[in-house]
Amino acid sequence: MRIKGIATIILMCIVALSGFACGGGETPSKIAFASDRDENFEIYIMGPDGSNQTNLSNNTAQDWAPSWAPNGNRIAFVSDRDDNVEIYIMNLDGSNQTNLSNNPADDSMPSWSPDGSRIAFVSDRDGNAEIYIMDPDGSNLTNLSNNTADDWLPSWSPDGSRIAFVSNRDGNVEIYIMDPDGSNQTNLSNNTADDWLPSWSPDGSRIAFVSDRDGNAEIYIMDPDGSNLTNLSNNTAGNGMPSWSRDGVKIAFVSDRDGNQEIYIMDADSSNQTNLSNNTAGDASPSWSPDGSRIAFVSDRDGNVEIYVMDPDGSNLINLSNNPAGDGMLSWSP
Repeated sequence: MRIKGIATIILMCIVALSGFACGGGETPSKIAFASDRDENFEIYIMGPDGSNQTNLSNNTAQDWAPSWAPNGNRIAFVSDRDDNVEIYIMNLDGSNQTNLSNNPADDSMPSWSPDGSRIAFVSDRDGNAEIYIMDPDGSNLTNLSNNTADDWLPSWSPDGSRIAFVSNRDGNVEIYIMDPDGSNQTNLSNNTADDWLPSWSPDGSRIAFVSDRDGNAEIYIMDPDGSNLTNLSNNTAGNGMPSWSRDGVKIAFVSDRDGNQEIYIMDADSSNQTNLSNNTAGDASPSWSPDGSRIAFVSDRDGNVEIYVMDPDGSNLINLSNNPAGDGMLSWSP
């Protein structure tokens, strides 16, 4: 298993051992996720203990990549129900499902602004992957990246003043940053290797990302201007999928240093790297609960991909989805 291969799966928005997460607030009230238990991928919701699992999208097409609005009142998601990939939005009971992108091109990777007033996303409607922005009703559509190269994976800074993204405009995959109007596009990683999966610290002072500049996938950290670059994982194995704790003190991540893919945790200064999942199966996509008391992740330890949760020390492991189908792409509610 290669960490970079998992990152590619995420970029393609395919559910395997992969996932996206968002969150904020104080109480982990709900988890949205994608499941193929109905013979096609649907958006489900459940309690943080796995209770009350409910099919929200309830459509014969493929629906995936749930993303909570910051106020927790709606869920954006991706669907191919119109014979191409589009961004939809719905209420928490599954009602008022609306096509926001509404274009014959493919639209995916919705990312809410912190105040919930805009949604950044990726579209190939101009012949290549670009970062667009729109209001939550689909209006005021704007091409932000506006470049002939491919740009994807928009990630808002916590204060909403900047958007980090990935681009191959320099001949390799790099981390870029821009203002929410598309101005001041700057290459932050600026290296001949591939750099991907930018993840903002909760206070916006740092960006964690993955790079293969040392010949294997490693987790790095830098300031939002690209300075103070540091290799955090610093291991000869593959390391990736960094996920910040809500207080910015810890980073959960994935590593195959023990011969298989496991969930690890470390301090934000790279110290105290510890294997949490400690299982012979594949474990991936760590995601902190909004109150920081638990870490959800996906694992195939039961022979299929399931959503699990554990305490930040690896104790109190629970299988939440507990279904013979594939369950993943989890997203904590605010």
